[in-house]
Amino acid sequence: MIHRIDTLDDPRLRSYRHTGDHAWLRRQHLFMVEGRLVVERLIRGRRFPVESVLITTTALKPLRSTLEGLDAPIYVVEAPALARVTGFNFHRGCLALGRRPGDASVEPILAGRLIVALEGVGNPDNVGGIFRTAAAFGATGILLDPTSADPYYRKAIRTSMGAVLQVPFARAADWPACLERTRWLGFQLVALTPAAAASVTLERWASTLARDDRLALILGTEGDGLSDSTLAVADVRVRIPTEPVVDSLNVVVAAGIVLSRVQRS
Repeated sequence: MIHRIDTLDDPRLRSYRHTGDHAWLRRQHLFMVEGRLVVERLIRGRRFPVESVLITTTALKPLRSTLEGLDAPIYVVEAPALARVTGFNFHRGCLALGRRPGDASVEPILAGRLIVALEGVGNPDNVGGIFRTAAAFGATGILLDPTSADPYYRKAIRTSMGAVLQVPFARAADWPACLERTRWLGFQLVALTPAAAASVTLERWASTLARDDRLALILGTEGDGLSDSTLAVADVRVRIPTEPVVDSLNVVVAAGIVLSRVQRS
């Protein structure tokens, strides 16, 4: 149902005043989605309950068909009011609140064939970019260690262009045990590293792959890379050759290069 909001102190806008407060949203078991395309994917995907939508008059028209039948309130405001309520200047004209699910089990992720595993990737933009890349190249799921950024962070969802709402993922509380179980289930643990020592080139490794291989591609933080313990447990260390003037690639770029090559194998 559409509700026109005329006053900024309307109590129905309370949650939107916490748009930039991820910790508050998480405590309320909510996540925030912004932008017409991502809001549309949230609604059409039907994987997550939608609490409400906050939208400008301008953005309402192109999204009206998507919003029809939505069992959640739709609050319509003018653009200046949206910025004043949230504290941000949203040019995209709409926000939506989704209901955050409980912690997911890693077992459904381990039922897939091509997993991306993230260790220490703390930047939400990088996490979101990896989700988008994983969706583009057919990854079946994503595992996160305890220190990687929350995929439900608003910036992660935005950068992923909604892929966080599409690609299954789970966080492993015991990272070493999760990696060991992944191997036990028949996955090859592939550690991505820029270091030449004890590693093989992407092309050489990819040339050995068979179509039915189960792969877990492990990516680490750009600064320190993967931990020594994770490198030690990996079945193979793979590097992307680069010019000497570049010490490493952005983790999202690296993920895209490797996933693209795997897709062609």
